[in-house]
Amino acid sequence: MRLKDKVALITGGAAGIGKATAQRFVEEGAKVVICDVNTKAGEAALEELGPNAAFYQVNVADRQAVQEWVDAVVDKYGRVDILVNNAGVLRDNMLVKVKGGEMVKQMPEAEFDLVIAVNLKGVFNCTQAVAPYMIKQGGGVILNASSVVGLDGNFGQTNYVATKAGVIGMTKVWAREFGRYKIRVNAVAPGFIATEMVQQMPEKVLESMVARVPLGRLGKPRDVADAYLFLASDEASFVSGAVLRVDGAIVVGT
Repeated sequence: MRLKDKVALITGGAAGIGKATAQRFVEEGAKVVICDVNTKAGEAALEELGPNAAFYQVNVADRQAVQEWVDAVVDKYGRVDILVNNAGVLRDNMLVKVKGGEMVKQMPEAEFDLVIAVNLKGVFNCTQAVAPYMIKQGGGVILNASSVVGLDGNFGQTNYVATKAGVIGMTKVWAREFGRYKIRVNAVAPGFIATEMVQQMPEKVLESMVARVPLGRLGKPRDVADAYLFLASDEASFVSGAVLRVDGAIVVGT
């Protein structure tokens, strides 16, 4: 019961890594509040998580909606001990695609803006809403979802990589800004994880992904959840400003 009676907020908690993290935190005694834009998935996740969990429909890119969510959670539980900034989206495209010397396609500006709004500004929004409460109560833990591509780059992911690299930068800034208030801030950088979305990919694509992982398998959402659990717990009481790779020693291709 490493998180006994801790109040944990998890964005994008209706599926994948977010849901696995919520499950892991509940197992360790936390009161978990998940948010997601998908109401149906959120309510289904809540049924699995049980009585020590709650769900709110929130778009993390909407600053006012985020503030209302955080305020409501504090009104109900009295505090916020852990924030996991997990919500994210993908809109992969090459910056420019050239064929026969002519540009045939480019990343739409709307796709760039959407990924920045959710993956980067969403982390900013949630952290800015939660931090004053953590400062007032004398401490807390903020955990941010980055990615190995935020460290290594990846073909066709200008927007996504920009957000995940930006999250690492913000993590390091906030670890310095909030340290005096006993707030620890860390990031987790997953590799290829077998979420529901990934498992729907063609078999050939999955095989090529596994081939790039020296440990010989895709990660499980629980693998990442366990990393979040360690960083959220008192076992990581002197860990802040870190980026923990959970990737099976992946080699990101070009």
